Amino acid sequence: MRILSLLVIAGAFFAGTLALPQTQAPATGDAEKGKALFLRDGCYECHGYVGQGTKDGARIGPPVLNVQGLIRYVRRPAGAMPAFTEKVVTDAELTDIYAYLRSVPAPKAIKDIPLLNDLK
Repeated sequence: MRILSLLVIAGAFFAGTLALPQTQAPATGDAEKGKALFLRDGCYECHGYVGQGTKDGARIGPPVLNVQGLIRYVRRPAGAMPAFTEKVVTDAELTDIYAYLRSVPAPKAIKDIPLLNDLK
């Protein structure tokens, strides 16, 4: 569970640099199913409940990569995260997880958080 979370996060950051064949997957997914998979597979354990990142996993939500980049990285990660085959998590499931992460609103800028602006 934790490993999948690490894989998804690392994939979001490094997939653009990998020279792997493009995985065929639909460009859209079901965010509700993706949220359930994100929780079921334990992605939240390292990446936080909305992909915000923790001390154990990188921030992955909302993702900066496209869905194919995420899938490529999950299949062949460059970091400490282990690879996940389609037997473990399908391309369709990763597409749903991607849709969930895309549905998470971007965090506010620090300048837009009054309490933080008051600290000097």
